[in-house]
Amino acid sequence: MYCVEPIQISLEQITLGQLAAYLESIAPAHFQEDYDNSGLLVGHPDTPITGVITSLDMTEEVIDDALERSCNVIVAHHPIIFRGLKRLNGFHYVERVVIKAIKTGVALYAIHTNLDNVFRDGVNAKIGERLGLVNPQILAPKAGIFYNDLPVGSGLIGSLPQAMPELAFLQYLKQHMHAEVVKHTALQGRMVEKVAVCGGSGGFLLKQAVQAGAQVFVTADYKYHEFFDADGQIIIADIGHYETEQFTSELLQHLISKKYSTFAVQCTRVNTNPVSYC
Repeated sequence: MYCVEPIQISLEQITLGQLAAYLESIAPAHFQEDYDNSGLLVGHPDTPITGVITSLDMTEEVIDDALERSCNVIVAHHPIIFRGLKRLNGFHYVERVVIKAIKTGVALYAIHTNLDNVFRDGVNAKIGERLGLVNPQILAPKAGIFYNDLPVGSGLIGSLPQAMPELAFLQYLKQHMHAEVVKHTALQGRMVEKVAVCGGSGGFLLKQAVQAGAQVFVTADYKYHEFFDADGQIIIADIGHYETEQFTSELLQHLISKKYSTFAVQCTRVNTNPVSYC
């Protein structure tokens, strides 16, 4: 929805395995969290690629979008298979997506917390770019782990090019992240200079955001009682899970098309956000 869609002519057959190897050179699979299920979920590595659709989520509608555009691969941030599947009878949306992918020959590849945890070309770097943050750094680096001589870890912190009042920053945040609403804790009457971010559910990084000197922590999925944890030390700004990560589709499209010019790489036209606002 935010991507330029290149028109490309297939000259050489690139396989699903080659694409997976390239993506894992950017965000190695072993950098994913223990609970995660990134990687090739449906499809055989030797399958030739006719085209790729990038998306935040894997849904039946995204598969339809891929088929309509003659693409046989979906590369998404969120894996549709997260917990073990005990049966495939179509009574649950996860089962229906997997069944449809297999029936139609559309491969499903997920690049989730491993893309969250890398600094260069990662999810949080994309958020920082959207917000114009300068001097960005990993918010919670994993001790002793580096990739391409850069730290690996969760979240990101950076500085605004110019400090701004809190309310002005929240409006800036809403505009630049295309957020419908911003749920936030009480304003503190300070200027916003440093901003911490974490795509998706980032509440576990609040302590690190405070310690790093951020005036605002931008993330999602905060529960009511967890907002009290700001305790006057920082503004928590919850803009929604989809909203924090929606530009990952654009990021993936850019990364894949930068490497391959022999097949089309397009962002999905489907808004997969399950949350509506009125």
